[in-house]
Amino acid sequence: MKINSAEFIISNSDVSKCPKDPLPEYAFIGRSNVGKSSLINMLTNHKNLAKTSGKPGKTQLINHFKINLNWFLVDLPGYGYARVSKKTKEVFQQFITDYFEKREQLVCAFVLIDIRLEAQKIDLEFINYLGEIEVPFCIVFTKADKISKTKIDSHVASYRKALLANNWEEMPQHFVTSALEATGKDKVLDFIDGVNDEMFKSGKL
Repeated sequence: MKINSAEFIISNSDVSKCPKDPLPEYAFIGRSNVGKSSLINMLTNHKNLAKTSGKPGKTQLINHFKINLNWFLVDLPGYGYARVSKKTKEVFQQFITDYFEKREQLVCAFVLIDIRLEAQKIDLEFINYLGEIEVPFCIVFTKADKISKTKIDSHVASYRKALLANNWEEMPQHFVTSALEATGKDKVLDFIDGVNDEMFKSGKL
């Protein structure tokens, strides 16, 4: 897929005020400071489409960007600084859970994970949460330029082991990316393109 246009549409914290267009949405979410804004800018060929910051937690709202006039990229707040409690849902801001549980246009979530770190409890909790509410998702490992290929393979394997231990039958589809080197860009965009094509052929678009 080639990105010909990327337009900011709206920011809000109320799912009922999200765009009404019957277009497929792909939501990007991860722990604060995982490199989400840099990845979005890399995927869309825009330097400043999503605002980047060295300060974690910069994104505080649901941000909709219309891509190629036929699908939405949704930039969601990070969950690393949310209040922790015993119930998984309460770990994350309420409007984030509202989005995932109520947004009918959502086709797939991309859960961003820093490839430099071994399996983190909060990431595993969020992945399990998506599984519980049956939201399709992929894992996107970020910052692959920061470590060696051997360590990348080792850390992906640690996530596979952790997920299998959490009753997942297999490792979810995943991508290894680097915003700096544009690693994984074509694979992520081709995946989105393929899902959109399937929805068009099935009459869902």
